[in-house]
Amino acid sequence: MIDSDGFRPNVGIILSNPEGKVFWARRYGQNAWQFPQGGIHQNESPDQAMFRELFEETGLSPEHVEVVGKTSKWLRYRLPKWMVRKNSHPVCIGQKQIWFILKLTGTENDFNLSTMDRPEFDNWSWVDYWHPMSEVVFFKRKVYKRALTELEPLLLDQIAT
Repeated sequence: MIDSDGFRPNVGIILSNPEGKVFWARRYGQNAWQFPQGGIHQNESPDQAMFRELFEETGLSPEHVEVVGKTSKWLRYRLPKWMVRKNSHPVCIGQKQIWFILKLTGTENDFNLSTMDRPEFDNWSWVDYWHPMSEVVFFKRKVYKRALTELEPLLLDQIAT
């Protein structure tokens, strides 16, 4: 599903533990790290997509997390020109994302990176909130910064209570 501007609807997930560290995962078979994220299916809300992606990529279910908040609008990033598949129709030039911030209410034993036949991730760790900015692939940095900036106050409120 690509919108009329060429952006694929997507969700991004920032999952925090009670200490305020965030879940940071390595893409399967690669040396590339990112937050969980994934496309929104037709007739699926961003909230539904977030819970589906959360389960597919981490094994966590709604009972393992608390939704703290989400971005107020779509955040977009463009793919580098060399990654745009010009022969596909419609052409996807990037993604528009609703970002969620979640708090883990379950335990680390609830994680399962192998819920799908083709896992998204093969390793993960808890990192400082702003750490992903130094490791995420260059073309996602601006969208990560916007999401982290908008959602940080919500996380700080959760840690304080």
